[in-house]
Amino acid sequence: MKMDVEIISPQLIKPSSPTPQHLKIFKLSLLDQLIPAPYAPIILFYPTHHDAVIHPEIVANRVELLKKSLSDTLTQFYPLAGRIQDDLSIVCSDEGAYFVEARVSCRLDEFLRQPDLLDLPKFLPCDVNSTEQTAGTYVTNIQVNMFRCGGIAIGVCISHKILDGAALSSFLKAWTATARGCKDVINPNYISASLFPAADGLWLRDSSLVMWGSLFKKGKSVTRRIVFDASSIATLKARATVSGKCPTRVEAVSAFLWKCTMAASKEKKGFLSASLLTHIVNLRRRKAHDMENSTGNLLWIASAKIKGENTSDLAGLAAHVRKAISRVDGDFIKELRDEEEGKSLISEMIRDIGDEASKDGVEHFGFSSWCKLGFYEADFGWGKPVWVSSFGVENSVFMNLTVLVDTQAGDGIEAWVTLDEQDMTILERDGELLHLAMFDPSPLTISNSFLH
Repeated sequence: MKMDVEIISPQLIKPSSPTPQHLKIFKLSLLDQLIPAPYAPIILFYPTHHDAVIHPEIVANRVELLKKSLSDTLTQFYPLAGRIQDDLSIVCSDEGAYFVEARVSCRLDEFLRQPDLLDLPKFLPCDVNSTEQTAGTYVTNIQVNMFRCGGIAIGVCISHKILDGAALSSFLKAWTATARGCKDVINPNYISASLFPAADGLWLRDSSLVMWGSLFKKGKSVTRRIVFDASSIATLKARATVSGKCPTRVEAVSAFLWKCTMAASKEKKGFLSASLLTHIVNLRRRKAHDMENSTGNLLWIASAKIKGENTSDLAGLAAHVRKAISRVDGDFIKELRDEEEGKSLISEMIRDIGDEASKDGVEHFGFSSWCKLGFYEADFGWGKPVWVSSFGVENSVFMNLTVLVDTQAGDGIEAWVTLDEQDMTILERDGELLHLAMFDPSPLTISNSFLH
């Protein structure tokens, strides 16, 4: 199905109240330098009820509500209304969020019946794959896409320099609560720069770029959605349980996809390479400090490695993943923050991962989880989204990356897997994977089968 998205009117949505003068320069934290991507894009799809067609006036009122509530929300999330100054700071100029209205040539249900992942960037307000410098760009970019039926897709691109997945979730919770007229609205805190101050320039950015470099591949990439329902995840968790230690669903799915991608690589090469898994860990859940609703990238990288000759079953791989993630605990965060030891510890760990990843013959697979962040609870007043999506990639340079997202019911996982085209072709033939998961199912099918 051919789908056109026509831009109608770009504008800036300013905060409803000005930012105080003493807050005009927002300093980024040390950990904000860890992230190589310019944006963490997300698209939320809101359907009409029972495939009805909503009157254009109702759609227009909803768009106005989005603008008004965004303006009010930006007063609390004031750095999001500014521009990127450089890699260390944001100018909180109150210029506002870049806000685009767009018209889509089809109905939402027609698109969701079998969405082309390469069409998803059309719903976003900026090029998420751009390698251009971000200095001077708007922090927040939003595109509201109106389908012929009245359905809406909201594409959000906020600079990854200031928001990770959890912080993006806090922003969306505040925005939707404001739109619904709730009295209790999330107020962000801005402690990340004081917890992890970037006092010594950009040394962590430079070190992390070396580490992430091994995730970037040259060749033709493919992104596929691989969806696991609750029963498949229960099966994986049971298979991955050893000595009564049951992995989480994220650990079980990550370990299983690691196993499958290693098998695909082996089939292509004729031998099993050494393999490094890195997994982004949300520090807010490690109980070391009150980081709830914190902006910034409060993240760390857990890593696990399997040597080429040491093949491992699912339980063994899950144990490696679980052990790597469990190291990032409250005590570890205290070490990271230590004035004397923190910098050397961070440098050493980033260097070690980079050294392992850059060795000849080592394959690096990156994982990040957006599970349990509540994106499917984002209700502006006309219902919750039927689908929350990332985006598709088909580039000559790409990241070996898997992003795990909740399904609408909350007990399944939708894995957005980007791999080399040859590796993906082999992965699509994996009998065990095909038995446990669905490749690119319709989001409508998922929501129906998972909810009933």
